[in-house]
Amino acid sequence: MSRVTGSWLSGGVGEPGGVDQEWPGERLGLPKDGPGAVAGRGARLGALLVDFVLTALATSLFVRFDANDTAQMQQFNYIALIVWFVLTVVMIGLFGFTPGKLLFGLRAVRVDGSAMVNLLRAIPRTLLTALVVPAALADADGRGLHDKVTGTVVVRTR
Repeated sequence: MSRVTGSWLSGGVGEPGGVDQEWPGERLGLPKDGPGAVAGRGARLGALLVDFVLTALATSLFVRFDANDTAQMQQFNYIALIVWFVLTVVMIGLFGFTPGKLLFGLRAVRVDGSAMVNLLRAIPRTLLTALVVPAALADADGRGLHDKVTGTVVVRTR
């Protein structure tokens, strides 16, 4: 698999010429565990699910629909996706975390050590996250395509 994904997921397991590392994020200068360490997939998935649930709840406060009407339900889902997108872009761009990431003690940070992720990086990152597959395939540092493209990594805050 690394031969296929090596162009954008360099550092994958078994990739020829890759730098050996003892833990995810070592070659990025991140600690093995504790604050600043690469966040695990379970915590990231949990944070995403919390964000989806909160988005659906917030959307349901403003958009009424009949659960038996398929067209209305589909419209609600599109609106909820837009609300999730806007919430995620703004929260990641300004603060580095969403409500779910905050709950799980996670934060998106730039790999180069610069300040915040910023809105211009948050937009493509969120678009790629919405596609699911780019975010699900991770390299040896636990970074998916959405993180690689935007120069970010999700780390633990506690």
